[in-house]
Amino acid sequence: MRIAVDAMGGDYAPDVVVQGAAAAVHAYDVDITLVGRSQAIEKVASKIKNYPRERIKVVHTETVVAMDDSPIVSVRSKKDSSMSVGINLVKSKEADAFVSAGNTGALVCAATLNLGMLSGIERPAIGVAFPTPKGVSMVMDVGANIDPKPIHLLQDAIMAEAYYKAVLGNDEKPSIGLLNVGEEVTKGTDFIKETFQLLSKAPIRFIGNTEGKEIFSGNCNIIVCDGYVGNVALKVTESVAEMLNDVLRREILRGFLGKLGTLLLLRNLRRFKKELDYSEYGGAPLLGVNGTVLKGHGRSSSKAIKNAIRAAKKEVERNVNQKIIEGIQAVESSIIP
Repeated sequence: MRIAVDAMGGDYAPDVVVQGAAAAVHAYDVDITLVGRSQAIEKVASKIKNYPRERIKVVHTETVVAMDDSPIVSVRSKKDSSMSVGINLVKSKEADAFVSAGNTGALVCAATLNLGMLSGIERPAIGVAFPTPKGVSMVMDVGANIDPKPIHLLQDAIMAEAYYKAVLGNDEKPSIGLLNVGEEVTKGTDFIKETFQLLSKAPIRFIGNTEGKEIFSGNCNIIVCDGYVGNVALKVTESVAEMLNDVLRREILRGFLGKLGTLLLLRNLRRFKKELDYSEYGGAPLLGVNGTVLKGHGRSSSKAIKNAIRAAKKEVERNVNQKIIEGIQAVESSIIP
């Protein structure tokens, strides 16, 4: 399997991207195509011990999509960028998947325009895994579609169910909730109420309205919402996780007893940090497009890039896109107008 990786995408590219790609080759037995400025890629590669040159190919592109570029403008004016070229490698079947930690809006736009949509899907969506005491929950969408219609959230639920079953968990029928301000059926806007009715009729395990507190409880496997709300929830979560790490680091190392306690609790603290660390999950799938695309965090480390490649490989191996199409077909006649 060959995974194309945007070597220039992310705040710390190309260093962490090349390092993560090299580590993924050794760990997951994949071939990699790094897309970006070849001279910069080679500079990093030359410093990596046991760099697997025979399994990493470089496709040179000089142009880079900046994190603050306008999505549609960047796609139209930078067709030779590392992002667009990488996505087109998937389109031409020269790569099985594409991973990028670059500009989210540009990635969504480029993937949608160049790959097209899966049959029965109107809009793409990004899903993110959150740690819970019972495993992980998945929130869908977190930014790809900020002004959806109720039918789009139904499609999101079907896509998330297929991905969750194949990649994140082994539940045959993962529970699905609709993010709302309360659990009561009467709560929410007209948009939420109409979405509720659609989800209620679908052949999924819909458990009704779900409040934000359930994202981390583990009581609901998949939480569906529009991209605007989902992105706010994601950014708040990242901020809280960073704050908790900072407070713990500051307070438990204060004084002799704190330092002694840290030594005694070191294993538990490492486990706690691992559960809150986004790099453990690597990347967020961009679902709905006719190809496998993973979005890495802009601040991705080499570990996050490595794990994003792992997630991309697993998504391809489990044939998630075909399962999405089958899920849409199962409800098409009775639910989708």
